[in-house]
Amino acid sequence: MREENYAAVLHGPYDVRVQKWPLPKISDNDVLVKIECVGICGSDVKLYTTGCCGMDVFTEPYVMGHEGAGIVVKVGAKVDSLKVGDRVAIEPTQPCRSCDLCKRGKYNLCVKPHYCSSLGAPGNLCRYYKHVADFCHKMPDNLTMEEGAAVQPLAIAIHACNRANITLGSKLLILGAGPIGILSAMTAKAMGASKIIMTDVVQSRLDIAMELGADYTLLTKKEDIDEETVEKIIEILGERPEISMDACGYGAAQRVALLATRTAGVVLVVGIGEPKVELPLSQAMLREVDVKGSFRIMNTYPAAISAVASGAIPLKKFITHHFPLAKTKEALDLAKTGSAMKIIIHVQE
Repeated sequence: MREENYAAVLHGPYDVRVQKWPLPKISDNDVLVKIECVGICGSDVKLYTTGCCGMDVFTEPYVMGHEGAGIVVKVGAKVDSLKVGDRVAIEPTQPCRSCDLCKRGKYNLCVKPHYCSSLGAPGNLCRYYKHVADFCHKMPDNLTMEEGAAVQPLAIAIHACNRANITLGSKLLILGAGPIGILSAMTAKAMGASKIIMTDVVQSRLDIAMELGADYTLLTKKEDIDEETVEKIIEILGERPEISMDACGYGAAQRVALLATRTAGVVLVVGIGEPKVELPLSQAMLREVDVKGSFRIMNTYPAAISAVASGAIPLKKFITHHFPLAKTKEALDLAKTGSAMKIIIHVQE
């Protein structure tokens, strides 16, 4: 094994450097993974451009990345579920296992999750990365490393669709045709949704949406009036959606979701947006529209891996761009434009 480790380290907004980084030392329950591929996520772009994402505000250099796949090169003394040479997709959390939420099975809401590339936990956009063994999932032989990395956002989409209670025949509105929106559409179709309409402000993303899961699309503008957008959605879909998903995190999308969803329907918020937005909650309350949140991943990595391995979700079509580790900055700059769907960083030389 090569003892030299390199990582993509963010020092501040727009300041990412590929540099030498200490080789991790594993504990009894960890494995050391030689990372092959890492996907670029929208949260990576937020961190790259602002130095913060959600509640995390970084003041010191840290390793980026949380969509990783690689090969196990060392196992801890108490690890019996994996062996050297296993190909794994890394579920990017390491929950505390002792808080009330962990004990209830909601480890995605753990109070001290040690989530990759967040405060208190380095990312996996590096040559060698350590992770707790039972959150490293074996990959079947027919999954590529690129797909293994892209399993992470798919697992988020599956959790979102589970939270939204999508079933056979569901009629669905998805606001935002970025990676999570597209994967949510693909997942919903696999779950039996009958009609899906997607909105976005970028036509190229809507074109991809039509190829990968959407039945209808609507190009919107940031200055559009909410009520007019709702009318267009209902006209195109032929009825009000039973379920609306905000996959972009914008207040305008959340308002449209609340206004468009049918009485007794569900609005699912999976996009991370501003801390405060203005919403028509009274109107939704009077029609008993349920508003739910969906955060990260909860017990959906195995399902995501199986869905890709079986061909139920064609993840390869979702991957559009490839970069070497040395060009991480260029990859982030491209991701910032919104013109790429899923960018994969190839870590090893």
